[in-house]
Amino acid sequence: MLKSNAVANGLAGAGGGIIAQIITYPLQTVNTRQQTERIAKKKNSKTADSTSISKPISGRSTLFQILHVIQSEGWGGLYSGLKPSLLGTAASMGIYYYFYQVFKNEAERIAAARKLKGRGDGSVGMFSWLLVAALAGSLNVLLTNPIWVLVTRMQTHTQAERKMAEEKREALLREASQGELDASVLEHKLAHLDSTKPCPYGTMQAAFEVYNEAGIAGFWKGIIPTLIMVCNPSIQFMIYETSLKHLRAKRAAYKDRISALEVFLLGATAKLGATVTTYPLLVVKSRLQAKQEIGGSNSLRYTGTVDAIIKMLRYEGISGFYKGMSTKIVQSVFAASVLFMVKEELVKAYIALADKILKLVPRLMHLSFHS
Repeated sequence: MLKSNAVANGLAGAGGGIIAQIITYPLQTVNTRQQTERIAKKKNSKTADSTSISKPISGRSTLFQILHVIQSEGWGGLYSGLKPSLLGTAASMGIYYYFYQVFKNEAERIAAARKLKGRGDGSVGMFSWLLVAALAGSLNVLLTNPIWVLVTRMQTHTQAERKMAEEKREALLREASQGELDASVLEHKLAHLDSTKPCPYGTMQAAFEVYNEAGIAGFWKGIIPTLIMVCNPSIQFMIYETSLKHLRAKRAAYKDRISALEVFLLGATAKLGATVTTYPLLVVKSRLQAKQEIGGSNSLRYTGTVDAIIKMLRYEGISGFYKGMSTKIVQSVFAASVLFMVKEELVKAYIALADKILKLVPRLMHLSFHS
């Protein structure tokens, strides 16, 4: 029964994750671009040559950026990388919820055994919830990180292409100012540059690109901040499980069931607290997984987690770690709320269906015996 319970939670988590992902994916795409856009602080004379980058649209509102993507890339631009993202969501949610339920069952078994020995009241403590979520999250990260590297690459491909086009334009203008290009040649090359559209960029192309850049290890870029970010779902589920436990205790006295809306609100509150706490790590992870050409100059390109943190502090300040946070809060809180609501309803449906089947089997066997 415990194993089937884990399977039910794994399948329900995957289903809820897919639905939440489809609904909120445009916000996720825009948020990833906000996180990976790198703007140096106001430059001084010493760093003018190394931090010269054009001002992007990342400072505008989220709605403006969504409309800009639709205008420049069509609706498909908002759903870049959706296919691997859905695969990643199904895999992540399935793996996470399966192992979360397995570890949760074990934690509850240990708590019950301790109660029989006169230690504790039989309930799972806060630290145990954190440990359960951390173990499940770590396994999930190690197994699914390659998928999210590809998703980040696909979401930011157009952004990287635009940055490389800007660098080519600056190089042409520099050559012209130095007398290396005449006006007619410059005009022709600029016109050709403006007419060039981003190349089609699919999952396989992204995979080959990552492999050519860093080999197999490239698929685990950003793994350090991602593993540290395991504390995000740990905090989220600690808040969620603790709140759900208290609510169930209150409702048990009146024999009332918890509604889908209440689960939605509990999920939103839990995700909000976790997102605000761990957002800087998410920005670092996204920047490591995206094409480094987005950074433009070497001062805004990173070789690893520590290098990224140091350069972000030096060239962008603390604010660089919180780019796009408002968009992420809206996206992640809404997605988590939908996820929890759908997951709980799917688990209820699974349990109800399993109960009906268990009741039906003896009847069918009885009819078969008498016939």
